[in-house]
Amino acid sequence: MHYYFAPMEGLTDSVFRRLHHQYFPGVDRYYMPFLSPTVHRSLSHKEERELPRADSVDFRAVPQILTKSPEDFLWAAQICRDRGYDEINLNVGCPSGTVVAKGKGSGMLRDLDSLDAFLEEVFRKTPLPVSVKTRLGLESPEEFPAILEIYNRYPIRELIVHPRVRKQFYNGDVDMEMFAYAVTHSNNPLCYNGNLFSLAQIHSLQTRFPQPLSVMIGRGLIADPGMLSGGTNIALLERFMNELLETYEADFGGSRNAMFRLKEHWSYLHTRFIGCERLWKRLRKTTDVSEFRAITAEIFHTLPLIEPKKVPAE
Repeated sequence: MHYYFAPMEGLTDSVFRRLHHQYFPGVDRYYMPFLSPTVHRSLSHKEERELPRADSVDFRAVPQILTKSPEDFLWAAQICRDRGYDEINLNVGCPSGTVVAKGKGSGMLRDLDSLDAFLEEVFRKTPLPVSVKTRLGLESPEEFPAILEIYNRYPIRELIVHPRVRKQFYNGDVDMEMFAYAVTHSNNPLCYNGNLFSLAQIHSLQTRFPQPLSVMIGRGLIADPGMLSGGTNIALLERFMNELLETYEADFGGSRNAMFRLKEHWSYLHTRFIGCERLWKRLRKTTDVSEFRAITAEIFHTLPLIEPKKVPAE
């Protein structure tokens, strides 16, 4: 089984990917938060920073593109190829209202003829293999068979299925029956994405679907960065988070922006500490970096981590 880190805007940037790989082993590919190319055919300073040459890091990363224009996608694919990448990922899953309103992300699932035409153009001309990250549909899982029929027409390197519909965002149950439908009917290799928070859950998934399968993990690895190596060690986690803060302080030219960036991480991390509600409330409200450091140190030094669920013995 291959393990992928999901692209999470504002969380899994180039700094985070580099340091996570340094501290916590086990991720086979890091998928980058999406680039959204424009008609100007140029990368912003931030995009330049977030798309380093592939050979400048010692792990495998995959750029993700958010667009409904095949021309823009192909331009971005060529940029990525020129920078040494060997795969590009198409985002057909983002549920954001502003993204969907523009017909991008999961908004592409509204018009299947247009999706088919997009994929036909892309796969006819792409300079790189293309993987696709998708949802089951916009409103109902019953939309998925027709969507999968379109995907089956193309040589997708890997179809990453988040088995929710757009209107769910990240709430409610994932639809494992529709994922099972994908396993049975997909012509392309599959990756499962959604609600994986422990190795025990991954083991359960593998037991149900024993054929070769990849998994993509997002929120679970933010909350438990060392999940894939058996669980997160508090001392190692503290060093990791402190180095993240220091690196962001240097990159942002100040502490406050770095602190607010890490609060996003703590919105997931605090759930892994027993009895953290009071300290998380203080951490969420503080605007003082010194107090932020003191509160996080108190969490690390006084609160135990929740023990991960054990993987059943074979």
